[in-house]
Amino acid sequence: MIQKLMDEIKIKNAPVVVGLDPNLSFVPKHLQDAAWDKVSGEGATGDELALKAAAEAVWQFNKGIVDAVYDIIPAVKPQIAMYEQFGLPGLEAYDKTVKYCREKGLIIIGDVKRGDIGSTSASYAKAHIGRIGIAGKEIPVFDVDFATVNPYLGSDGVEPFVDVCNACDKGIFVLVKTSNPSSGEFQDILTQSGVPMYELVGQKVREWGEKSMDGRYSNVGAVVGATYPEQGEKLRKLMPTTFILAPGYGAQGATAKDLSAFFDEEGAGAIVNSSRGIIAAHTKDVYREFGPEEFAQAARAASIDMIEDLRRAIAER
Repeated sequence: MIQKLMDEIKIKNAPVVVGLDPNLSFVPKHLQDAAWDKVSGEGATGDELALKAAAEAVWQFNKGIVDAVYDIIPAVKPQIAMYEQFGLPGLEAYDKTVKYCREKGLIIIGDVKRGDIGSTSASYAKAHIGRIGIAGKEIPVFDVDFATVNPYLGSDGVEPFVDVCNACDKGIFVLVKTSNPSSGEFQDILTQSGVPMYELVGQKVREWGEKSMDGRYSNVGAVVGATYPEQGEKLRKLMPTTFILAPGYGAQGATAKDLSAFFDEEGAGAIVNSSRGIIAAHTKDVYREFGPEEFAQAARAASIDMIEDLRRAIAER
């Protein structure tokens, strides 16, 4: 699967993944009003009406964004928590979003951050990147191409995902050095061997990755925050066959220059995520020419600006 992602990045010359993390505050009022009217007309009332209307607005928002950017970016990354907050209607919106992105030919990274003891991880892996066996059939459930994985429980929490990667030609991105400000509380602590925890996790990711190679890179990738460029440069060297998913560009403060060392000598080996910076572009001063009615066009403009910014940074290394 990682080779497929790399091929799509090369075709579009855009190492960019758009994070579909739709907070209701980003969703224009006209979409929310239309969703409320639609769901009301279907007979929903009370709390059920509110949850269904929110989920419908999110779905229509996502559809508009995807329609505007699918031809210029290779991948999307829906964050499942943004859908779970609306209960079962939200999960239905997540599922519809995944299916629609697949119709548009996009690679889908399910940002689910799963990880538990072996049997539970195996179930998570089946649900998100694998298949569940029922009545003699192997049935895909959420059916994303990649899932993000929390390695805190160790190998028996990660290896079930690796097994599914191999069985179903899918991939994972393991949390190594995350982009949030407090990540260092645990990830930067020195281990008994004298290296910080994130480097130890990086070493394990490289080992797990050797069990699922797909060309130059492994289906077992790493999440490395763009907000930590020095650590990213170290990890790029430590994990030479590990593809990097780098969140933190734009809204979290990282720049394209910060990310240049995340790529290999050929300008490959990484993809950069932007969520709010793209899907909420219509709320930013720089894209003020686009009003709420043109939120999708604003997202396209922000995507083009990000792509060009990264291309320049990679070329100037």
